[in-house]
Amino acid sequence: MSLGVLTGAVTLQGPRNPSQLMSFDGSTRSQQIAQAGPPRTSSLQAPIMQLVGHDGEINSAKFSPNGTILASASFDRQIMLWNVYGDCDNFGVMMGHTGAILELHFSRDGSMVFTASTDKTGAVWDCAVAKRIKKLKGHTSFVNSCAASRRGIQLVATGSDDGTMKVR
Repeated sequence: MSLGVLTGAVTLQGPRNPSQLMSFDGSTRSQQIAQAGPPRTSSLQAPIMQLVGHDGEINSAKFSPNGTILASASFDRQIMLWNVYGDCDNFGVMMGHTGAILELHFSRDGSMVFTASTDKTGAVWDCAVAKRIKKLKGHTSFVNSCAASRRGIQLVATGSDDGTMKVR
């Protein structure tokens, strides 16, 4: 097994298959832990766009289902909505959480954003008016994660440090 560093990239090679990741102990009897595709590189010298506006660390960023909006959630307790095309304007700032926002997801149709926060709540936000439309209460500790249903009626699940998940 060889480990090479070239211009900031790390290359892992197994003895026979360069796309096979092996354990770092170097043993030939080690079990395959992942399958990777062909090596890939990027010729991008700089970001395509740089979006500036948050006052704290960004914990989550997601594209809307149709790819026209980017939502970002931050330690600064704000959700920002950005146009992906054109001037990449920030067209919405949603505030209402009293703790850092750890995760966000779009609804299937992209009209809503769901968030998880250290204020022990989740929330549902309307993207068209950039306002919170529902506060999801009931956890007794940080809400670390949220997920939106992909089929059927629109549901949101929240997971917390209190060891529970809630589905609404």
